[in-house]
Order: sequence, then structure tokens, then C-alpha cells
Amino acid sequence: MENSSPEKSINLFHCLNELNDHSLVQEVQTYLSKTGASRLSGARLSPSQWSALVFVLLNSDEELDEFNLSKYDQSEECLLRLLPVVETSRKADLSGCGLTEKSCLALASALSTSLRELNLSNNNLEDSGPKHLSTGLKNPQCKLETLKLSGCLIREEGCAALASALRLNPSYLRELDLNWNKPGDTGVKLLSVVLKDPHCKLEKLRLWDCNIGEEGCAALASALRSNPSHLRELNLNYNKPGCSGMKQLTALLKDQHCKLIKLMLFDCSIGEEDCAALISALRSNPSHLIELNLNYNEPGESGVKLLSALLKDPQCKLEKLKLSNCSIKEKGCASLASALRSNPSHLRKLDLSCNKPADTGAKQLSALLKDPHCKLEKLK
Repeated sequence: MENSSPEKSINLFHCLNELNDHSLVQEVQTYLSKTGASRLSGARLSPSQWSALVFVLLNSDEELDEFNLSKYDQSEECLLRLLPVVETSRKADLSGCGLTEKSCLALASALSTSLRELNLSNNNLEDSGPKHLSTGLKNPQCKLETLKLSGCLIREEGCAALASALRLNPSYLRELDLNWNKPGDTGVKLLSVVLKDPHCKLEKLRLWDCNIGEEGCAALASALRSNPSHLRELNLNYNKPGCSGMKQLTALLKDQHCKLIKLMLFDCSIGEEDCAALISALRSNPSHLIELNLNYNEPGESGVKLLSALLKDPQCKLEKLKLSNCSIKEKGCASLASALRSNPSHLRKLDLSCNKPADTGAKQLSALLKDPHCKLEKLK
């Protein structure tokens, strides 16, 4: 058994099971009976025991819809040993488990199985990891819908590999999370080519703090204008779209085919003029967006005035609005409160923390929570 392949070992366990010899399986089940996370942490299993564990998991009554590596042991060895279990699961959460490119090489084949969601966030995959994954993503049998690679030290080269794979097989992926990587303008421009493809069905794209400047943001927004009807959520927090990036983003929001419902622009160095243009675009197409994050930007008086006009519009469906640390003063807060009294039925959460509403503005905003017609649930 020590040198047997996993497949041969599993077949042997089937035979033993039919002969009512459950000794090794029962031995492995003692590990699984441990409570809490990482229940195999520190356990030194023999190859036979690993194979028995795979057999138990594949034949247990437990739901295999989601495989979570942290339940067993947050290690690369554990993942590689339990790969047959990953291949039968619909979701695999492998986040923060100390994985490297070696795991990605093994996982490439798993992408052509029943796997639909893969979370590899917070592992040091670097550029080599996405290159290996791209081999699996290119396979026509790959039906992966969600890929999370947040905080994986991916740079331009890794992003280029992902973009190349998605160009060849663009029609299944619905969610791509690249938060806290560094693809830069070059990587995002390559990704933008994928977004232009009419076969691309991406609905959620997360690019928080991805070192994207004016050129990359402009290319991204321009690509989405070419294929605007699928994307529902765009996160560009902590990037620097600049004038041309904001101009393209504004044009996208004006497009009647644009179906964005969540737009995140936290700390994007957006000034008064660009904020005004952005909000004017939303006024011309107000019926889709339900969440807008403009925290740590500078909308100025004109931006807040336009935002208030947007909130008054009965077509406006905004439910969550974040304006923390936006230098909004008493007059702006009063304007927002007045707008919400005019159209009280949609907004649920309003964040105006770290502004300067003064007593008058604060009182007017607080009064909204007492209004029986106002649906505001949370005010900061």
C-alpha cells in the first residue's frame, strides 16, 4: 500500500469495505472526529492513511458541495493528498493555507472537473501560480464560475497569463477577484481585451489596490462600454483613475445598457469636477445602481448638490451610499437630508462619518431615522 497510487488504494478500500473490514477506515475516522479547525494539523499520516481519508471523504454522508482545506490542515501536503476530494466538490476554499505555485500546478487539472468556485486568496502564488492555473482555465472542459486570487502577489506577468486563458475560454467565469495584487496598467489593459469579448459573461470584477493608473482605468472602462450588459459589480478602490479614466467611466455609466449595481471608488483621488461628471452620468441612467462608495474623495459642494438631486429622483434605486471623509459640511449634509425626505423609500445605509455636518446637519440627518416613510436603517 505504501507505493500504491491513490486510485489503486481507493479501489482496495472498496474491496475491504465489501468484505466488512473497516479497520483502517475507522482509524482515519478518529482524526475526523476531532472538533474545531485544522483537525489534521500536526498529524503524520502514512500514504495508506491519506488514501483511507480520501476514501472516507468521498464515501461519507457529509455534503461535498464545499471543500474547506482549513478544516483539515492548512498545508500544501494536505491539499495535494486530498486533491481527489477537491475534484468532486463544487466549491474549494483554499485561502490562507500557505500554498505555492506547486498547488496551482496540481489544481490545473481539477479545473476541468465539477469545480465551479475556487478561492486561493492570501497565498503566495506570485506570477508562476496563475501561469499554472491558466493551463486549466484554457481547457474547454473548465466551467469555473468564481476565481478568487486576492492578495496572492500577482503582478503583470501573472495577470497576462490569466487574461490569455480567459480569452480562449471566456464564457463561464462570472466573478474574478484580484484585490491587493499589482497587475498595473499593463495587466489590466490585457484583462480589458477579455472584457470586450461579447462571450465574456463576467459579473463581478474586484481590483482593489491593484496599482492601476489613468491608462489602465481608461482601458477598463472603455472595454466595458463595448460589452456593458453583464458586469454588475466593479471595485476600483484605492486606484488612481485620473481624468481620462473617470471620463471613460462616466461614459460607461451613461450607457443605457450598463447594468452596474455596485461601484466602489474608495480613495481614488477623485476631485470635484470628476465627481460632478460621475454623478451627472448616474442621473442620466439612475435605475440600476444600488451601492456607491465614494469614501475618501473630494466631491465638493457641486458634487454633493448633484448627488442630492440624484437621490431626489424617484428612479434612483441607491440602497447604500458611502461618503466617509469627503469634506462634506453642514450645507451638504442638509442638502442630502432634504433629498432623502423627498424620496425616502430606497436608501438603507448612509455613511457620512468623518465629515463636518455641524449640529444643524446632524439633526436633520438624525431626523430621517424617525421618519416612518424613510427606509434608512443605518446612519454613520
